[in-house]
Amino acid sequence: MSRAIVLHASDNVATLLDPGQEGETCILQGERSGQVTLMQDVPFGHKVCIAPASAGTNVLKYGQVIGTARRALRVGEHTHVHNVDSTRGRGDLNTR
Repeated sequence: MSRAIVLHASDNVATLLDPGQEGETCILQGERSGQVTLMQDVPFGHKVCIAPASAGTNVLKYGQVIGTARRALRVGEHTHVHNVDSTRGRGDLNTR
């Protein structure tokens, strides 16, 4: 069984504390408890979706927006650069 930490109560992703395997139960710790079934292998330190998110939804970690979902994300899905557009440190998104 792998573990993941939820850093803020409003987060919709959790960060894996152990590498996780597809089909494995991942135990949520921190600001939210519970469990999710991993839909793919998820490496240590990567994120897993813990609440359904439609395309364009803000992805929250630390209670802060870290990106937007490129497509609908399902609970248990590996959430990383392949399905999230980062909004942190993006000078190309600055509007004045």
